[in-house]
Amino acid sequence: MGKLIVFEGTDGSGKSTQFRLLCQRLEREGRAFRRLVYPRYDKPSSALVRMYLQGEFGADPGDVNAYAASTFYAVDRYASWKQDWQGDYQAGALFLADRYTTSNAVHQAAKMPPGERAAFFAWLEDLEYGRLGLPRPDLVIWLDMPTPQAVENLRRREAETHTQGDIHELDEDYLRRCRDAAEDAAAFSGWKRVACVDELGRTRTIEDIHGEIWGLTAPLLP
Repeated sequence: MGKLIVFEGTDGSGKSTQFRLLCQRLEREGRAFRRLVYPRYDKPSSALVRMYLQGEFGADPGDVNAYAASTFYAVDRYASWKQDWQGDYQAGALFLADRYTTSNAVHQAAKMPPGERAAFFAWLEDLEYGRLGLPRPDLVIWLDMPTPQAVENLRRREAETHTQGDIHELDEDYLRRCRDAAEDAAAFSGWKRVACVDELGRTRTIEDIHGEIWGLTAPLLP
């Protein structure tokens, strides 16, 4: 079987930047791997995800309960697995994923009280890794960015690209709850936390964070 390394983090955490940097480093070193990015917005299997994020089921994330919304994303991952990467994974390939089942743990558990999250995490892992047969990650890297800095990053990105965020990105209170849910999920599932700020609350440099991530991933590389 192959290896699966997952990048996770709330919106505005710099997750996609760090994912890209690791991919580029592997390419420079001539290491074979494949990328996975979820959701797959350009595929039919993500139709319900797109409708949900565009607010067609309600303008507030809580308008769709955690279990229902999780199935939207799970269907897209299952289609991707069956159509695109099951064979290569079973043949031993290395995969890097920008979001995965872990994103449901972060974004959907944020909708429920802390006391209900462990049961949700167990249900989610049973659904995707058990019932649907998706691979369980070998390593989940959780980029932990405090919510104020994450919101600042999101607003800056919106200004630079002249775009508006989805219903998750526009709700600052929801983003706070997502960070809290991520902390619970990391403890439940054994994710590796990478702090995006230092002990004085200063945002760490992109290069510094990448160095820590490399230290976590290198032992898993073929």
